[in-house]
Amino acid sequence: MSKIQSVAAVLSACCAIAPAAYAGQTLDAIKARGQLVCGVNTSAPGFSGVDSQGKWVGLDVNLCRSVAAAVLGDANKVKFVPLSSTQHMTALSSGEIDMLARNTTWTMTRDASQGAAFVAVSYYDGQAFMVPKSLGVKSLKELDGATVCVQTGTTTEKTTADYFNSHNMKYKTVVFDTTEATQGAFLAGRCDAYTSDMSDLAGVRTVAQDPSKFEILPETITKEPLGPAVRRGDWEFFQIVRWSFYAFLNAEELGVTQANVDEMRKVSKDPNVMRLVGTGEDMGRMLGLDKDWSYRIIKQVGNYGESWEKYFGPNSPLNLPRGMNKLWTQGGLMYAMPIR
Repeated sequence: MSKIQSVAAVLSACCAIAPAAYAGQTLDAIKARGQLVCGVNTSAPGFSGVDSQGKWVGLDVNLCRSVAAAVLGDANKVKFVPLSSTQHMTALSSGEIDMLARNTTWTMTRDASQGAAFVAVSYYDGQAFMVPKSLGVKSLKELDGATVCVQTGTTTEKTTADYFNSHNMKYKTVVFDTTEATQGAFLAGRCDAYTSDMSDLAGVRTVAQDPSKFEILPETITKEPLGPAVRRGDWEFFQIVRWSFYAFLNAEELGVTQANVDEMRKVSKDPNVMRLVGTGEDMGRMLGLDKDWSYRIIKQVGNYGESWEKYFGPNSPLNLPRGMNKLWTQGGLMYAMPIR
C-alpha cells in the first residue's frame, strides 16, 4: 500500500506542474524570420489603415502588434499584408500570412470549411445601410427597387440577398472587389445605398467630402462578430493569438494601462494583476513564451479599451458608441477568459 501511495504522490506532483508548450510550426517560422506576417484590410477606418506618416494604425493592427510583442518582444516586428475580401481566407490557408486580423466575420462556413480557426470576438458589429440624405429614405423597408453597392466575397453579399428576398423586395447589387472601389462608387452616386458593417459605414462617412450628406439607417439586419483567425491545425499558435487578445482585454478590466503598467508591476499584490504583468506565476511557459509576454503587450500596445477609445471613441473621427463592445462589467459583451 505504501508503494502505491508513493507512486500516486509522484504522479500528483507531476500533474501539478504545467508543462511547457510545444513550439509549433507557425511559431517556429515567426521566430526564424524575426517577423509576424499579419493580413489586414486594405482600408477600414478604425480597424486598419495607413496614417499620414505611413504607419499602420487601428484596432486590428494592434491585435497583430500584441502577438508580435508577446512572441518576438517587439510590437513593431510585423509585416502587414493588405488583403481584399476575395483574398483573405486563401492567404491564410495557403500560409501566405501567419494570422488574419481583417475585421472578418466569424461564421460557420469560414470556421468549418475554409481552413480558418477564429480565436475570439474582438468587435461585435452588425450589417446596416447608408444612403444619401437627398434620397429621403428613413427605413430599410423604403429601399424596394434600390441599387446597392456591396463588396464581393464578403458575408454582406449573401446577407443582403437574404434580407431583400425574405421581405419580397427587389434590388440590384453593384459589386466591387475592394473596399476602396465599393466606397468610391457609393460616394460618387453610382448606388442608392451602401451596405456593410455599421463600423465600416461610419468609416466611409468620414472620408466623404461632406459627411453630413449621408445617413446610416437605424436597422441592423445581421450579427457580425468580428475577430482574428489563424490556420486550422496549429493549435499552439492558436493559443498564443487567443491569449494575447485575452491579455489585451483583461488589462482593461483590471485597470492596467500602458501608462501605469510599470507602477502596477512594482506595487500590485493582486494575483490576477501580478500574473498579467509578469510578477506572479509564470503563465507564458504554457504558451511556449517567457514570463513577460503579457507585460510587453500592455507596455508596447496598451489595453483593449485604450485602442477602442483611440480608433472608435467620441474623440475619434468615427465617434461610435461602444455599445456591445463595452466590458461585461459595464453591460457589454466583452468578457475575457481568466489568466490563471
